[in-house]
Amino acid sequence: MTLTKDQFIRDFKDTLHEEQLIKVPQATPAELFATLAKVIRKYYTPMWLDRNRNLTENKEKIAYYFSIEFLPGRMLETNLLNLGILDLVKEGFAELDIDFEEVKNTEHDMALGNGGLGRLAAAFMDSLATTGYPGFGNGLRYRYGLFKQKIIDGYQVELPDDWFGTLGNVWEIRKDHDAVEVRLFGDVYLEMNEEGNLTPNYHNSQVLRAVPYDVPQIGFQNDVVNNLRLWDVEIPEEYEADYPTVASRRAIEDITAILYPDDSTLEGKQLRLIQEYFMTSAGLQTIIQNYLKQGLPLEAIYEKVSVHINDTHPAVAPAEFMRLLVDEYGLEWDSAWTATVKTMSYTNHTILSEALEKWDAELFKKVLPRVYQIILEIDNRFVADLGRAGYDADVVNYTRIVKDDQIHMANLAIIAGHSVNGVAKLHTELLKEDTLRSFYRLYPEKFNNKTNGIVQRRWTQIAAPELSGAIDQVIGTGWRKDIHELEGLTTYLDDKEVLDNFYQVKQDAKGRLASYIKETTGFDVSTDAIFDVQVKRLHAYKRQLLNVLHIIKLYLDLKDNPDKDMIPRVFIFGAKAAPGYHFAKSVIKIINELAKLINNDDSLQGKLKVFFLENYNVSLAELIIPAADVSEQISLASKEASGTSNMKFMMTGAITLATLDGANIEIKDEVGDDNIVIFGMDKDAVYAHYQANDYHSRDLYESDATIHRVVDSFVNGTIPNIQSEGMEIYEALIQHNDEYFLLEDFHSYVQAQEKVDALYRDKDKWARMSLNNIAKSHKFTSDDTISQYAEEIWELKK
Repeated sequence: MTLTKDQFIRDFKDTLHEEQLIKVPQATPAELFATLAKVIRKYYTPMWLDRNRNLTENKEKIAYYFSIEFLPGRMLETNLLNLGILDLVKEGFAELDIDFEEVKNTEHDMALGNGGLGRLAAAFMDSLATTGYPGFGNGLRYRYGLFKQKIIDGYQVELPDDWFGTLGNVWEIRKDHDAVEVRLFGDVYLEMNEEGNLTPNYHNSQVLRAVPYDVPQIGFQNDVVNNLRLWDVEIPEEYEADYPTVASRRAIEDITAILYPDDSTLEGKQLRLIQEYFMTSAGLQTIIQNYLKQGLPLEAIYEKVSVHINDTHPAVAPAEFMRLLVDEYGLEWDSAWTATVKTMSYTNHTILSEALEKWDAELFKKVLPRVYQIILEIDNRFVADLGRAGYDADVVNYTRIVKDDQIHMANLAIIAGHSVNGVAKLHTELLKEDTLRSFYRLYPEKFNNKTNGIVQRRWTQIAAPELSGAIDQVIGTGWRKDIHELEGLTTYLDDKEVLDNFYQVKQDAKGRLASYIKETTGFDVSTDAIFDVQVKRLHAYKRQLLNVLHIIKLYLDLKDNPDKDMIPRVFIFGAKAAPGYHFAKSVIKIINELAKLINNDDSLQGKLKVFFLENYNVSLAELIIPAADVSEQISLASKEASGTSNMKFMMTGAITLATLDGANIEIKDEVGDDNIVIFGMDKDAVYAHYQANDYHSRDLYESDATIHRVVDSFVNGTIPNIQSEGMEIYEALIQHNDEYFLLEDFHSYVQAQEKVDALYRDKDKWARMSLNNIAKSHKFTSDDTISQYAEEIWELKK
């Protein structure tokens, strides 16, 4: 868009006066932010209208990305950057004597997700608009995020994450004309209609109103605006009498109140199922309605519509699509089934079969009685087809949807769609060989790989503007639009001046993080130390505990020998544990008590510091990631599907310390063995242990003095205030046989950390490794990933 600074200043001052009835000096940061958002909306709204009109007039095929999570973080800077006016607005604010950073920080993170799943979905929204493909999001408008994490006495405490605050979501637009009804519970009977067809008759159902709120997804300086549709729940006026109490109304509001309600109770499980169905049914209803406005035959809907299932949370989509096509629009089953399979596609995000969503059949039948009937019919026809094809009972039992009184949602997504993709090369191979092997035998043509990617614009131009400026000085600004131009940095790997400049950029980023640590914890940290970072969802397979074991060893070594020769190390953690995940919460408590012990021990001479930074989110990631020297990607090989933080760290110049897991393998392939630090078992060694059943953690504990001493630290009082948590960890490692092989990989990890120490001593070598990582990170742009989805799965046109 074309805009001058003077025009922006006029627009801003006029809007502030019209909306707030004040002038700039009297306005609060929140009022300034709200005003700026309104000005930006005026700028992008004509593009948004043009986009929708063009898609409708040209009858373009559109992909709809269904995800329980979207995690865009703050949107202000992204919207300004993508409109091409970020620097102009900053200059205008400077002229108005407004602190842009203060105004920016007024915006709450859009807390619609938790971890990598939601961040990937948000990245794909950005990349779809930037690449010009018509792809829209579909999710839930959560009033509260997962939770706001506070650390109190070392423990995680979950508080409501009221991200709406007083301003609400300044970017959304309510679309009442697209509201639909969603039906739950009750009884369903099939009755013969006048044409002789069986039709459902509903009794005692609960009917809810789904209201969409649309959030623009602005492409990078290309005038394209796509849409993210988020659904909220309301009680239809005609049913208000059914909810006479505050409690009964609140129960309905809970459907869109919070991401991932605790499912340790039956009520929690039911609420999760309702959430998933509510967003899926509402989205599919409006998709079909919009398609039919084009006057095209419903049985050919797949020619203009793709529906993508992001993980198993929206995997009820094929069954609900069948219900709509057959029950509401009268298609014959076979026509509806063909249309469904050609419309649906599915991304698997886990190798862990236990993480594939399953629902108790009785609960499912109670909440979604008609969808349950349809799933039974799909399952019966599938089993009959396999029987006719001569498949043995093991294959049938492994792949069927309804078994052992459970409904297997991944099985439904695979059977009722045309594409199944993993999110890294290793992940996809393991799906074929292990987790989904019988499905691969049935449908080899459905399987494909789409390695995850990240939005490079956020992690360089927004999170690391000084880094972006340094890149500009070396290779020009073309990389900002074509990230693959980063490869040009490889020409300067031996240029001392360039290396020194990039090294200083990292030091400056470390300085900003050090200031934040001082502000939030009271402790000083030196930017000459190695900043060693592990930030991600806290889960046993991600092995934050292995990191802890190494820190304990360093602490014990320093207590034995305070003069130990080592580069000072600052270990930084950021993570939320699911509210019901006791083990993960115990690890958080231990990290915090270990940090308290270490950070207050002057005998360590400042060589070791540990910080757990509370309430990790996208905005905090933007501060932490550019400051990292070491990127901890230490999951047990074969357990992490892909990872995306590994790519963000790489792009901002951190060195990856990793197992051969997920996308770490592809990062290694890009940067070369000399520019990454690999340790531990590979997936073949892990699977060999599974096959032989020969791993005995107690033997390692009993026979290895170092391991014995480190593990005993959990229970012998070395770390104060962790009596119950320490015993829980000790038992997990020794009595329950160390499920994720931490003790097996421990010495390899220690050696890798010693290698990091040695490498960091050679400043030029480290700077060269760092620059090489930045140069090669272009491989992992979500723009390329989403182009592969668009062309190879959804068959979209730009």
